[in-house]
Amino acid sequence: MIRKASLLVAGALLGATAMSVIYSAGVPASAAGNATYKELSVFGDVFERVRAQYVTPPDEKKLIEAAINGMLSSLDPHSSFMNADQAADMRTQTKGEFGGLGIEVTMDKDLVKVVTPIEDTPAAKAGILSGDYISKIDGTDVRGLTLNQAVEKMRGKVGEAIKLEVIRQGADKPLEFTVKRDIIAVQAVKYRVEGDVGYLRIISFTEKTFDDLKKAMDKIQAQVPDDKLKGYVLDLRLNPGGLLDQAIDVSDAFLNKGEIVSTRGREASETRRFDATEGDLSHGKPLIVLINGGSASASEIVSGALQDLKRATVVGTRSFGKGSVQTIIQLGDSGALRLTTALYYTPSGRSIQGTGITPDIKVDEPVPDDLKGKVEVEGESSLSGHIKGQSETTEGSGSIAYVPPDPKDDVQLHYALDLLRGVKTDPSFPPDPTKVTMAK
Repeated sequence: MIRKASLLVAGALLGATAMSVIYSAGVPASAAGNATYKELSVFGDVFERVRAQYVTPPDEKKLIEAAINGMLSSLDPHSSFMNADQAADMRTQTKGEFGGLGIEVTMDKDLVKVVTPIEDTPAAKAGILSGDYISKIDGTDVRGLTLNQAVEKMRGKVGEAIKLEVIRQGADKPLEFTVKRDIIAVQAVKYRVEGDVGYLRIISFTEKTFDDLKKAMDKIQAQVPDDKLKGYVLDLRLNPGGLLDQAIDVSDAFLNKGEIVSTRGREASETRRFDATEGDLSHGKPLIVLINGGSASASEIVSGALQDLKRATVVGTRSFGKGSVQTIIQLGDSGALRLTTALYYTPSGRSIQGTGITPDIKVDEPVPDDLKGKVEVEGESSLSGHIKGQSETTEGSGSIAYVPPDPKDDVQLHYALDLLRGVKTDPSFPPDPTKVTMAK
Protein backbone atom coordinates (compact mmCIF):
# COMPACT_ATOMS: atom_id res chain seq x y z
CA MET A 1 0.00 0.00 0.00
CA ILE A 2 2.68 2.51 0.99
CA ARG A 3 5.33 3.31 -1.60
CA LYS A 4 8.59 5.08 -0.82
CA ALA A 5 9.84 7.72 -3.25
CA SER A 6 11.90 10.88 -3.02
CA LEU A 7 9.14 13.15 -4.30
CA LEU A 8 8.87 16.62 -2.86
CA VAL A 9 6.81 19.76 -3.26
CA ALA A 10 8.55 22.84 -4.61
CA GLY A 11 8.06 25.75 -2.25
CA ALA A 12 5.07 24.27 -0.48
CA LEU A 13 3.00 26.52 1.74
CA LEU A 14 5.03 29.68 1.16
CA GLY A 15 6.00 29.28 -2.49
CA ALA A 16 4.63 28.28 -5.85
CA THR A 17 2.45 25.21 -5.79
CA ALA A 18 4.29 22.41 -7.54
CA MET A 19 5.15 18.73 -7.62
CA SER A 20 8.81 17.81 -7.65
CA VAL A 21 11.50 15.17 -7.59
CA ILE A 22 15.00 15.50 -6.15
CA TYR A 23 17.87 14.69 -8.48
CA SER A 24 21.53 15.72 -8.46
CA ALA A 25 22.73 18.11 -11.13
CA GLY A 26 23.56 16.27 -14.34
CA VAL A 27 24.80 16.80 -17.86
CA PRO A 28 22.41 18.65 -20.24
CA ALA A 29 20.50 16.46 -22.71
CA SER A 30 22.49 17.89 -25.61
CA ALA A 31 25.44 20.24 -25.94
CA ALA A 32 24.73 23.90 -26.63
CA GLY A 33 25.59 25.24 -30.07
CA ASN A 34 28.22 27.86 -30.92
CA ALA A 35 25.57 30.59 -31.11
CA THR A 36 24.48 29.81 -27.55
CA TYR A 37 28.04 30.00 -26.21
CA LYS A 38 28.47 33.32 -28.03
CA GLU A 39 25.43 34.71 -26.20
CA LEU A 40 26.79 33.39 -22.90
CA SER A 41 30.00 35.30 -23.52
CA VAL A 42 27.89 38.47 -23.78
CA PHE A 43 26.48 37.68 -20.35
CA GLY A 44 30.02 37.32 -19.02
CA ASP A 45 31.03 40.66 -20.52
CA VAL A 46 28.01 42.41 -18.99
CA PHE A 47 28.66 40.85 -15.59
CA GLU A 48 32.30 42.01 -15.62
CA ARG A 49 31.38 45.57 -16.62
CA VAL A 50 28.72 45.79 -13.89
CA ARG A 51 31.12 44.36 -11.32
CA ALA A 52 33.91 46.76 -12.31
CA GLN A 53 32.11 49.97 -13.28
CA TYR A 54 28.76 50.19 -11.43
CA VAL A 55 28.53 53.35 -9.31
CA THR A 56 28.81 51.33 -6.09
CA PRO A 57 30.39 47.88 -5.63
CA PRO A 58 27.57 45.38 -6.28
CA ASP A 59 26.93 42.19 -4.34
CA GLU A 60 28.22 39.66 -6.86
CA LYS A 61 26.31 36.75 -5.36
CA LYS A 62 23.04 38.67 -5.62
CA LEU A 63 23.86 39.65 -9.20
CA ILE A 64 24.29 36.02 -10.19
CA GLU A 65 21.13 34.91 -8.36
CA ALA A 66 19.15 37.69 -10.05
CA ALA A 67 20.48 36.67 -13.45
CA ILE A 68 19.54 33.03 -12.87
CA ASN A 69 16.06 33.93 -11.63
CA GLY A 70 15.58 36.25 -14.60
CA MET A 71 16.32 33.35 -16.94
CA LEU A 72 14.01 30.95 -15.09
CA SER A 73 11.14 33.42 -14.68
CA SER A 74 11.02 33.74 -18.47
CA LEU A 75 10.02 30.06 -18.67
CA ASP A 76 6.91 29.73 -16.48
CA PRO A 77 5.61 30.88 -13.05
CA HIS A 78 6.88 27.78 -11.24
CA SER A 79 10.55 27.55 -12.27
CA SER A 80 13.04 29.33 -10.01
CA PHE A 81 16.39 29.17 -8.24
CA MET A 82 16.64 28.55 -4.51
CA ASN A 83 19.77 29.52 -2.62
CA ALA A 84 21.09 27.21 0.11
CA ASP A 85 18.84 28.68 2.82
CA GLN A 86 15.74 28.55 0.65
CA ALA A 87 16.44 24.96 -0.38
CA ALA A 88 16.82 24.00 3.29
CA ASP A 89 13.52 25.76 4.11
CA MET A 90 11.77 23.79 1.36
CA ARG A 91 12.96 20.50 2.81
CA THR A 92 11.74 21.57 6.25
CA GLN A 93 8.31 22.59 4.95
CA THR A 94 7.59 19.21 3.41
CA LYS A 95 7.89 17.62 6.84
CA GLY A 96 4.69 19.45 7.81
CA GLU A 97 6.17 21.87 10.37
CA PHE A 98 7.94 25.16 9.70
CA GLY A 99 8.12 28.81 10.72
CA GLY A 100 6.19 31.40 8.73
CA LEU A 101 2.78 32.88 7.92
CA GLY A 102 0.99 29.84 6.48
CA ILE A 103 0.15 30.93 2.93
CA GLU A 104 0.57 29.28 -0.46
CA VAL A 105 1.66 31.91 -2.99
CA THR A 106 2.76 32.38 -6.58
CA MET A 107 3.85 35.35 -8.69
CA ASP A 108 1.30 37.01 -10.96
CA LYS A 109 1.14 40.47 -12.53
CA ASP A 110 4.37 41.41 -10.72
CA LEU A 111 2.65 40.85 -7.37
CA VAL A 112 2.55 37.96 -4.90
CA LYS A 113 -0.75 36.17 -5.41
CA VAL A 114 -2.22 34.14 -2.55
CA VAL A 115 -3.31 30.73 -3.82
CA THR A 116 -4.71 29.84 -0.43
CA PRO A 117 -4.11 30.54 3.26
CA ILE A 118 -3.53 27.35 5.24
CA GLU A 119 -6.24 26.69 7.79
CA ASP A 120 -5.54 27.67 11.42
CA THR A 121 -2.34 29.58 10.56
CA PRO A 122 -1.51 33.26 11.27
CA ALA A 123 -2.40 34.33 7.73
CA ALA A 124 -5.81 32.64 7.82
CA LYS A 125 -6.60 34.05 11.26
CA ALA A 126 -5.60 37.55 10.13
CA GLY A 127 -8.11 37.42 7.27
CA ILE A 128 -5.89 36.80 4.22
CA LEU A 129 -8.00 35.24 1.43
CA SER A 130 -7.39 33.17 -1.68
CA GLY A 131 -6.98 35.49 -4.65
CA ASP A 132 -5.50 38.36 -2.62
CA TYR A 133 -2.50 40.15 -4.14
CA ILE A 134 0.28 41.19 -1.73
CA SER A 135 1.62 44.51 -2.99
CA LYS A 136 3.85 45.59 -0.08
CA ILE A 137 5.77 43.70 2.60
CA ASP A 138 6.72 45.83 5.60
CA GLY A 139 6.43 48.89 3.36
CA THR A 140 8.60 47.46 0.56
CA ASP A 141 6.94 47.37 -2.86
CA VAL A 142 6.69 43.80 -4.19
CA ARG A 143 6.98 44.97 -7.81
CA GLY A 144 10.49 44.31 -9.01
CA LEU A 145 11.06 41.41 -6.62
CA THR A 146 11.25 37.77 -7.62
CA LEU A 147 8.97 35.28 -5.89
CA ASN A 148 11.89 33.97 -3.85
CA GLN A 149 12.86 37.50 -2.77
CA ALA A 150 9.31 38.25 -1.71
CA VAL A 151 9.03 34.97 0.18
CA GLU A 152 12.34 35.67 1.90
CA LYS A 153 10.98 39.02 3.14
CA MET A 154 7.91 37.31 4.56
CA ARG A 155 10.02 34.86 6.52
CA GLY A 156 11.56 35.82 9.84
CA LYS A 157 11.76 35.04 13.52
CA VAL A 158 8.80 33.35 15.14
CA GLY A 159 6.82 35.89 17.15
CA GLU A 160 7.81 38.88 15.02
CA ALA A 161 5.00 40.75 13.26
CA ILE A 162 4.97 41.61 9.57
CA LYS A 163 2.81 44.20 7.80
CA LEU A 164 1.24 43.24 4.47
CA GLU A 165 -0.52 45.56 2.05
CA VAL A 166 -3.09 43.57 0.10
CA ILE A 167 -5.02 44.37 -3.07
CA ARG A 168 -8.34 42.55 -2.97
CA GLN A 169 -10.81 42.36 -5.82
CA GLY A 170 -13.86 44.47 -4.99
CA ALA A 171 -12.11 46.52 -2.30
CA ASP A 172 -12.00 50.30 -2.82
CA LYS A 173 -8.40 50.59 -1.62
CA PRO A 174 -5.51 48.37 -0.51
CA LEU A 175 -6.03 46.58 2.80
CA GLU A 176 -3.43 46.38 5.54
CA PHE A 177 -2.82 43.31 7.68
CA THR A 178 -0.44 42.75 10.57
CA VAL A 179 0.47 39.08 10.82
CA LYS A 180 2.64 37.59 13.56
CA ARG A 181 4.95 34.82 12.38
CA ASP A 182 4.53 31.50 14.14
CA ILE A 183 5.55 27.85 13.96
CA ILE A 184 3.28 26.38 11.33
CA ALA A 185 2.55 22.81 12.38
CA VAL A 186 0.19 21.82 9.61
CA GLN A 187 -2.28 19.14 10.58
CA ALA A 188 -2.36 17.22 7.33
CA VAL A 189 -5.75 15.55 7.86
CA LYS A 190 -8.76 16.55 9.93
CA TYR A 191 -11.69 14.21 10.43
CA ARG A 192 -14.99 13.86 12.15
CA VAL A 193 -18.06 11.65 12.07
CA GLU A 194 -21.15 13.23 10.50
CA GLY A 195 -23.69 10.80 11.95
CA ASP A 196 -23.37 7.85 9.58
CA VAL A 197 -20.73 9.41 7.26
CA GLY A 198 -16.98 9.72 7.69
CA TYR A 199 -15.67 13.20 6.88
CA LEU A 200 -11.99 13.53 5.90
CA ARG A 201 -10.41 16.89 5.10
CA ILE A 202 -6.88 16.92 3.73
CA ILE A 203 -5.27 20.30 4.44
CA SER A 204 -2.05 19.71 2.48
CA PHE A 205 0.09 16.86 1.16
CA THR A 206 3.11 16.63 3.47
CA GLU A 207 5.11 13.63 4.65
CA LYS A 208 2.41 13.06 7.30
CA THR A 209 -0.64 12.98 5.03
CA PHE A 210 -1.13 9.29 4.22
CA ASP A 211 -0.34 8.15 7.76
CA ASP A 212 -2.74 10.75 9.18
CA LEU A 213 -5.43 9.69 6.69
CA LYS A 214 -5.10 6.03 7.66
CA LYS A 215 -5.31 6.88 11.38
CA ALA A 216 -8.39 9.04 10.74
CA MET A 217 -10.14 6.27 8.81
CA ASP A 218 -9.30 3.74 11.53
CA LYS A 219 -10.88 6.03 14.14
CA ILE A 220 -13.99 6.61 12.05
CA GLN A 221 -14.42 2.86 11.51
CA ALA A 222 -14.02 2.30 15.25
CA GLN A 223 -16.80 4.80 15.97
CA VAL A 224 -19.29 3.73 13.32
CA PRO A 225 -20.13 0.05 12.67
CA ASP A 226 -19.51 -1.08 9.10
CA ASP A 227 -23.20 -1.80 8.46
CA LYS A 228 -24.09 1.74 9.58
CA LEU A 229 -21.37 3.66 7.71
CA LYS A 230 -22.87 5.16 4.53
CA GLY A 231 -19.55 6.25 3.06
CA TYR A 232 -16.93 9.00 3.10
CA VAL A 233 -16.57 12.62 2.08
CA LEU A 234 -13.00 13.48 1.06
CA ASP A 235 -12.70 17.27 1.25
CA LEU A 236 -9.89 18.70 -0.92
CA ARG A 237 -11.20 22.27 -1.06
CA LEU A 238 -8.57 24.98 -0.49
CA ASN A 239 -5.86 22.30 -0.60
CA PRO A 240 -2.89 23.78 -2.50
CA GLY A 241 -1.11 20.48 -3.13
CA GLY A 242 2.20 19.02 -2.00
CA LEU A 243 4.10 15.77 -2.25
CA LEU A 244 3.47 13.61 -5.30
CA ASP A 245 4.05 10.32 -3.50
CA GLN A 246 1.48 11.34 -0.88
CA ALA A 247 -1.08 12.19 -3.57
CA ILE A 248 -0.52 8.73 -5.05
CA ASP A 249 -0.83 6.99 -1.68
CA VAL A 250 -4.01 8.91 -0.80
CA SER A 251 -5.57 7.90 -4.12
CA ASP A 252 -4.41 4.31 -3.57
CA ALA A 253 -6.11 4.29 -0.17
CA PHE A 254 -9.46 4.07 -1.99
CA LEU A 255 -8.41 1.87 -4.92
CA ASN A 256 -7.52 -1.74 -5.64
CA LYS A 257 -6.19 -1.34 -9.17
CA GLY A 258 -5.74 1.07 -12.08
CA GLU A 259 -3.32 3.79 -13.09
CA ILE A 260 -3.41 6.74 -10.70
CA VAL A 261 -1.36 9.29 -12.62
CA SER A 262 1.36 9.55 -15.24
CA THR A 263 3.97 12.23 -15.78
CA ARG A 264 5.25 12.99 -19.27
CA GLY A 265 8.32 15.04 -20.05
CA ARG A 266 9.99 16.28 -23.22
CA GLU A 267 11.15 12.80 -24.22
CA ALA A 268 8.87 9.76 -24.46
CA SER A 269 11.41 7.81 -22.40
CA GLU A 270 10.76 10.15 -19.46
CA THR A 271 7.14 9.02 -19.05
CA ARG A 272 6.43 7.57 -15.59
CA ARG A 273 3.26 5.76 -14.57
CA PHE A 274 2.03 5.13 -11.03
CA ASP A 275 -0.47 2.33 -10.39
CA ALA A 276 -2.76 1.48 -7.50
CA THR A 277 -2.13 -1.58 -5.34
CA GLU A 278 -4.54 -3.99 -3.69
CA GLY A 279 -6.10 -2.73 -0.47
CA ASP A 280 -9.02 -0.25 -0.34
CA LEU A 281 -8.90 1.14 3.19
CA SER A 282 -12.55 2.22 2.94
CA HIS A 283 -13.64 -1.35 2.09
CA GLY A 284 -15.45 -0.15 -1.01
CA LYS A 285 -17.69 2.35 0.76
CA PRO A 286 -19.20 5.10 -1.45
CA LEU A 287 -16.95 8.14 -1.78
CA ILE A 288 -17.56 11.79 -2.67
CA VAL A 289 -14.69 14.22 -3.27
CA LEU A 290 -15.20 17.97 -2.75
CA ILE A 291 -13.12 20.47 -4.77
CA ASN A 292 -13.14 24.20 -5.52
CA GLY A 293 -10.92 26.90 -7.02
CA GLY A 294 -8.41 26.51 -4.20
CA SER A 295 -7.82 22.81 -4.98
CA ALA A 296 -4.52 22.57 -6.83
CA SER A 297 -1.75 20.20 -7.92
CA ALA A 298 -1.75 17.10 -5.68
CA SER A 299 -5.44 17.71 -4.93
CA GLU A 300 -6.15 17.56 -8.64
CA ILE A 301 -4.16 14.33 -9.02
CA VAL A 302 -6.31 12.66 -6.35
CA SER A 303 -9.65 14.01 -7.55
CA GLY A 304 -8.78 13.29 -11.21
CA ALA A 305 -7.72 9.71 -10.48
CA LEU A 306 -10.75 8.85 -8.35
CA GLN A 307 -13.04 10.50 -10.92
CA ASP A 308 -11.54 8.77 -13.97
CA LEU A 309 -11.47 5.36 -12.30
CA LYS A 310 -15.14 5.79 -11.31
CA ARG A 311 -14.27 5.31 -7.66
CA ALA A 312 -15.71 8.63 -6.51
CA THR A 313 -18.14 11.32 -7.54
CA VAL A 314 -16.55 14.77 -7.58
CA VAL A 315 -18.74 17.61 -6.27
CA GLY A 316 -18.10 21.35 -6.14
CA THR A 317 -16.58 23.78 -8.64
CA ARG A 318 -13.67 23.76 -11.10
CA SER A 319 -10.20 23.33 -9.57
CA PHE A 320 -7.12 25.55 -9.98
CA GLY A 321 -5.62 23.77 -13.02
CA LYS A 322 -1.98 23.36 -11.95
CA GLY A 323 -0.82 20.33 -13.89
CA SER A 324 2.95 20.74 -14.23
CA VAL A 325 5.72 18.84 -12.46
CA GLN A 326 8.77 20.60 -11.03
CA THR A 327 12.05 18.76 -10.56
CA ILE A 328 14.28 19.92 -7.71
CA ILE A 329 17.89 19.65 -8.89
CA GLN A 330 20.41 19.97 -6.09
CA LEU A 331 23.36 22.24 -6.98
CA GLY A 332 25.79 21.18 -4.29
CA ASP A 333 26.15 23.72 -1.49
CA SER A 334 24.92 26.55 -3.74
CA GLY A 335 21.22 25.70 -3.49
CA ALA A 336 18.78 24.03 -5.85
CA LEU A 337 17.10 24.56 -9.20
CA ARG A 338 13.33 24.19 -9.38
CA LEU A 339 12.59 23.41 -13.02
CA THR A 340 9.36 22.45 -14.77
CA THR A 341 10.15 19.14 -16.46
CA ALA A 342 6.82 17.43 -17.15
CA LEU A 343 3.04 17.58 -17.09
CA TYR A 344 0.94 15.07 -15.22
CA TYR A 345 -2.04 13.22 -16.70
CA THR A 346 -5.07 11.56 -15.16
CA PRO A 347 -5.82 7.87 -15.90
CA SER A 348 -7.94 8.75 -18.96
CA GLY A 349 -5.07 10.77 -20.42
CA ARG A 350 -6.32 14.23 -19.45
CA SER A 351 -3.84 16.99 -18.86
CA ILE A 352 -5.48 19.40 -16.44
CA GLN A 353 -2.85 22.11 -16.95
CA GLY A 354 -4.71 25.40 -17.37
CA THR A 355 -8.04 23.55 -17.36
CA GLY A 356 -8.55 22.02 -13.93
CA ILE A 357 -10.85 19.22 -12.82
CA THR A 358 -14.50 19.73 -13.73
CA PRO A 359 -16.74 18.24 -11.03
CA ASP A 360 -19.26 15.54 -11.91
CA ILE A 361 -21.85 17.58 -10.07
CA LYS A 362 -21.41 21.36 -10.01
CA VAL A 363 -22.53 22.83 -6.71
CA ASP A 364 -21.83 26.49 -6.01
CA GLU A 365 -21.02 27.61 -2.48
CA PRO A 366 -22.90 30.82 -1.61
CA VAL A 367 -20.50 33.60 -0.61
CA PRO A 368 -21.36 36.10 2.16
CA ASP A 369 -22.06 39.62 0.90
CA ASP A 370 -18.90 41.01 2.48
CA LEU A 371 -16.75 38.52 0.53
CA LYS A 372 -18.46 38.69 -2.86
CA GLY A 373 -15.96 39.50 -5.60
CA LYS A 374 -13.08 38.75 -3.27
CA VAL A 375 -12.71 34.95 -3.23
CA GLU A 376 -12.81 34.17 -6.96
CA VAL A 377 -9.64 32.37 -8.07
CA GLU A 378 -8.87 32.64 -11.78
CA GLY A 379 -6.52 29.68 -11.60
CA GLU A 380 -3.40 28.57 -13.45
CA SER A 381 -4.76 29.75 -16.80
CA SER A 382 -4.64 33.36 -15.60
CA LEU A 383 -0.98 33.31 -14.52
CA SER A 384 1.37 35.26 -16.77
CA GLY A 385 3.71 32.98 -18.69
CA HIS A 386 1.98 29.75 -17.67
CA ILE A 387 2.38 26.66 -19.85
CA LYS A 388 -0.69 26.39 -22.04
CA GLY A 389 -2.47 23.11 -21.43
CA GLN A 390 -3.41 20.79 -24.28
CA SER A 391 -7.13 21.18 -23.54
CA GLU A 392 -7.05 24.76 -22.31
CA THR A 393 -9.87 26.98 -23.55
CA THR A 394 -10.87 30.59 -23.07
CA GLU A 395 -13.02 29.39 -20.16
CA GLY A 396 -9.82 28.78 -18.20
CA SER A 397 -9.47 27.21 -14.77
CA GLY A 398 -10.24 28.18 -11.19
CA SER A 399 -13.48 29.16 -9.47
CA ILE A 400 -14.77 30.36 -6.11
CA ALA A 401 -12.37 29.41 -3.30
CA TYR A 402 -14.55 29.65 -0.22
CA VAL A 403 -15.51 27.19 2.49
CA PRO A 404 -17.87 28.41 5.25
CA PRO A 405 -16.22 28.33 8.68
CA ASP A 406 -19.34 26.74 10.18
CA PRO A 407 -20.19 23.29 8.70
CA LYS A 408 -23.91 23.93 9.10
CA ASP A 409 -23.63 26.64 6.43
CA ASP A 410 -21.62 24.44 4.04
CA VAL A 411 -23.87 23.86 1.01
CA GLN A 412 -21.38 21.65 -0.87
CA LEU A 413 -20.79 19.42 2.15
CA HIS A 414 -24.52 19.01 2.83
CA TYR A 415 -25.11 18.16 -0.82
CA ALA A 416 -22.51 15.39 -0.52
CA LEU A 417 -24.05 14.09 2.70
CA ASP A 418 -27.50 14.03 1.09
CA LEU A 419 -26.16 12.02 -1.85
CA LEU A 420 -24.57 9.45 0.45
CA ARG A 421 -27.77 9.14 2.49
CA GLY A 422 -30.03 8.91 -0.56
CA VAL A 423 -31.83 12.18 0.20
CA LYS A 424 -30.64 13.51 -3.17
CA THR A 425 -30.09 11.47 -6.33
CA ASP A 426 -27.94 12.11 -9.38
CA PRO A 427 -26.87 10.01 -12.40
CA SER A 428 -23.22 10.62 -11.44
CA PHE A 429 -23.66 8.97 -8.05
CA PRO A 430 -22.69 6.30 -7.51
CA PRO A 431 -20.28 6.22 -10.49
CA ASP A 432 -20.39 3.24 -12.86
CA PRO A 433 -17.05 1.35 -12.73
CA THR A 434 -17.85 -0.41 -16.04
CA LYS A 435 -17.43 2.92 -17.84
CA VAL A 436 -13.80 3.56 -16.94
CA THR A 437 -11.84 5.05 -19.87
CA MET A 438 -8.09 4.60 -19.69
CA ALA A 439 -5.41 6.33 -21.74
CA LYS A 440 -3.93 4.26 -24.53
